[in-house]
Amino acid sequence: MNLENNNPKLISPLTLAFVGDGVYDLLVRKYLVNHHDLHVGELNKIKVKFVNCKSQAEFAKMLMPILTEEEISIYKRGRNASPKCTPKHGTVGDYHSATGFEALFGFLYLKGETDRIETLFNKIVESREITE
Repeated sequence: MNLENNNPKLISPLTLAFVGDGVYDLLVRKYLVNHHDLHVGELNKIKVKFVNCKSQAEFAKMLMPILTEEEISIYKRGRNASPKCTPKHGTVGDYHSATGFEALFGFLYLKGETDRIETLFNKIVESREITE
């Protein structure tokens, strides 16, 4: 699949979530490295608090009022997708919401909307300071 020639709207929501998972994880890691001088093990403990289905579900709910109609549509496509796995931690509802959250980040990334990604991520950071 050549993503440069494809419309991200046509990519499956689970594929968008696959991309978005990596995008969001990298944003959290970058933030932690830039704001905390800690050993890798400590950084990872903090990261896990922000990269899990329960937290992502909370962040998705918090972001809803500022999302565009298109972004809400992508989130809902991801949330309503049927992943083949079940959550190890958190509820099925949180897992679905987190999938929508990741699909949104994947969609924005593939669309090249890095400024919008940064805006949404900054709202997340403002809502819950990423600390030890």
